[in-house]
Amino acid sequence: MKSWSKSLVVLLVLGMLATAVVPAIAAGLTGAIYTTNATCGGVNVNLFNSKQDVYLDGGPAGNGSGLPDGFYSLQVTAPGGTVLGTSVGSAAPAPIKVVGGKFSQCYKIWDIVYNGVNQGYLDTTNAGGEYKVWVSQDITFPESLSKTDNFKVLPNVTANRLKVLKFYDANANGLDDDGMYITGWKLHIYDNIDWIRWTPVDIQLAPDNYTVDEFKPVETNWMPTTPTSVDVVLPPDATVKFGNLCLGGGGGLTLGFWSNKNGQKLFGADDLALMVSLNLRDAKGSAFNPASYTVFRNWLLSAKATNMAYMLSAQLAAMELNVLNGKVSGDALIYAPGATSANSLGFATVNAVMAEANAELGLHGATAAGSPYRDYQEALKNALDNANNNMTFVQAQPCPFSFGD
Repeated sequence: MKSWSKSLVVLLVLGMLATAVVPAIAAGLTGAIYTTNATCGGVNVNLFNSKQDVYLDGGPAGNGSGLPDGFYSLQVTAPGGTVLGTSVGSAAPAPIKVVGGKFSQCYKIWDIVYNGVNQGYLDTTNAGGEYKVWVSQDITFPESLSKTDNFKVLPNVTANRLKVLKFYDANANGLDDDGMYITGWKLHIYDNIDWIRWTPVDIQLAPDNYTVDEFKPVETNWMPTTPTSVDVVLPPDATVKFGNLCLGGGGGLTLGFWSNKNGQKLFGADDLALMVSLNLRDAKGSAFNPASYTVFRNWLLSAKATNMAYMLSAQLAAMELNVLNGKVSGDALIYAPGATSANSLGFATVNAVMAEANAELGLHGATAAGSPYRDYQEALKNALDNANNNMTFVQAQPCPFSFGD
């Protein structure tokens, strides 16, 4: 074991004075670090029997970029920030090397820090045996330019395993039955300390009560189909699953399309017959049975929501034409909250929403303000309108996603 001649306090002061010569790096350090054991395997280990059992690895965070290449200093603190050991001021003040965004090796923390007198780090004063490890290219370890991870040292305590999976819910039923899993979704795991992880997670933790939260992505077309926060008690080992889906295009064409020359080219005798067969309504609530495309076009262009049944009729007509002409699959799932054909999560097939809207129009043709049926018709109108604008189809595969700092 090495002998250290300078006190920890003096070395930290010298380190602060030397900050000016350290190359600056961009705020919001990319990448991640995590504690592990001597095998440095894929399982994150956050509970150890001895301080000398703790190793550190690092690299990309989720699907994002890794740590900036270069050399990094390391320190170990109590959860509140009291320094227990540091590499600053040693013979190798920046012992961690990052190449290609990843640690060049898995590092044994005990071997690269000292406590002011000896190699290693002091015991935490935290009653739960908690420690915090930091890496940074700035030897003052500012939070914005550092990466951290928490761990516990509790002799003779058995670790439990927590797994967290993120499944893509292509059939929008809230169940993990589509066989698709998402890598790199950001999570928050905490009891009285925090861990940030990315799916899939396989982490070893001390017996305790934990809460697992999934982060909301920057992209607004993602929707959860399961609770976004789950409480877990360890032991026994546990697995948490979060479901999500994303919305996007599905071939929808708008009222504007079906009233312009492009829509006219597709509008034939079968389209006209379909329009006549539906329970379409006009501004007064009367049945609308167009005799020609021109009549249909004028009716479509004049649609207003003063009588909600009229606007619902227009949106229904456009979607029926989309399906008849092969632009939209009637079996496609769309977001249709408020529709009775929707499942508990608010999703229904295009065919189901169209059938529901047509039946409702057959019952209530005049739904001005004050009508008890207006809100229901508006929900159906909105579902069809958004789908006609190609926004709310459940996508068959996961869409891109990202997370802010």
